[in-house]
Formats: sequence, C-alpha cells, structure tokens
Amino acid sequence: MKIDIVTLFPDVALAPLSDSIIQRARDAELVEITAHQLRDWSEDKHRRVDDSPCGGGQGMLLKPEPIFAAVEALRKAETRVIFMTPQGRPFKQSVARELSTCQHLLILCGHYEGVDQRVIESLVDDEISIGDYILTNGALAAAVLCDAVIRLLPGALGDERSPVDESFSDPTRLEAPAYTRPIEFRGMKVPEVLVSGHHGKIQEWKEEQSLARTRKNRPDLLE
Repeated sequence: MKIDIVTLFPDVALAPLSDSIIQRARDAELVEITAHQLRDWSEDKHRRVDDSPCGGGQGMLLKPEPIFAAVEALRKAETRVIFMTPQGRPFKQSVARELSTCQHLLILCGHYEGVDQRVIESLVDDEISIGDYILTNGALAAAVLCDAVIRLLPGALGDERSPVDESFSDPTRLEAPAYTRPIEFRGMKVPEVLVSGHHGKIQEWKEEQSLARTRKNRPDLLE
C-alpha cells in the first residue's frame, strides 16, 4: 500500500507513524508513507494557501488551486482521495477494513475553517471524521486513520489473529476485560475461571463480560 498525506504540517502527520508497529510495517515495505507540504503547490509568492470565505464569516479557508495541483500531481488510476473533516462519515473499524484493501490512499488534511467546497465536489472520494470534536489540524486525524488502516495489512501485526480478536472486530460489542500475571496483586485476583483451563467456560465468561462492558460504556452499540 502507498499513502500520500497532503498537509500544512507534514511532521505532525508522520510523528505517530514513525515508531512501533507502524514503523516496522514501513521497514518491511508493507506500506510506503509520504507527507507532502501543501505550500509546495502554491503559486503565491508568499506561499499562501488560504483566503477569507466568500460572503463573509469567521476564519480562513484553504484555497482550491494548491489542492487541485497536489491531487493532480499525486493521483493515479487506483487512488482513493480522502478528506479528513468533522463533516465526514464516522471512522469506524469497518471503514478501516474497507480502506486497508486500497492500493493507494491520498489523504487531504483540512485546516482553519476547512476547504473550498469545489475541492470536495471535484476531487474527494470520501469525507471521513474521526469523531465529533474539533482538532487544530487534519494531520492528527490523518495519522489516526493511517494507524488503524496499516495495522490491518497482512503481516503488520505478526500474529494474524490479532486484528480479529480486538474491540470492534464485532461492531456491536466491546472486548472483554483482560488480565495477566501475577494472579494476585495488592489483594486483587484474576477471575478464577481464567486460570481454570476450561476453555468453554472461559469463552462464556468473556462473552458475558463483553456484553456487560458494552452495556456500561457503549450502550449505543446495542441499539
């Protein structure tokens, strides 16, 4: 997979993707990630990429010219162009799995008050939001999306079962609580069923705990 990120903050986008599992995936050439400076496509002598909204309003908008130039330079036949925006569809594990099958992701990062609507209408295949809150810039959101997608690539986690057994592998359930050694710590003990060796009872316990945790923390998933 190849991922290109177009942003005003390339270092911000790459920082979370330069360590641990994601860096190992990059080293193994499972994914190639490049963050591009949007200003490199600006024709303004001061490298400006923003302007005030037509019709008034607060803040500044990213102009269409540099974004069109960037997409036209980077897009290929197999490219899926994604715009990170609070107005996009919610980013969920199912979306991450969908994107993990793509050969090339071109991610556009918003800033200020967003982008000129002509960018969305003409260039963007998918608008995605990582949550109902506002970030300083879309580079942070792009890094989150990349992390979730890359770890699903075959070989990225080493243990092929790992992405199957995690929270949201079942979209209606959270993962059950997990424990490790020591069996007793400061008076708190690992549930006996988990050290019983009875796999049927362990699975039943996990399903019960998964449902209880979902009811407590994410009842919306059960609706």
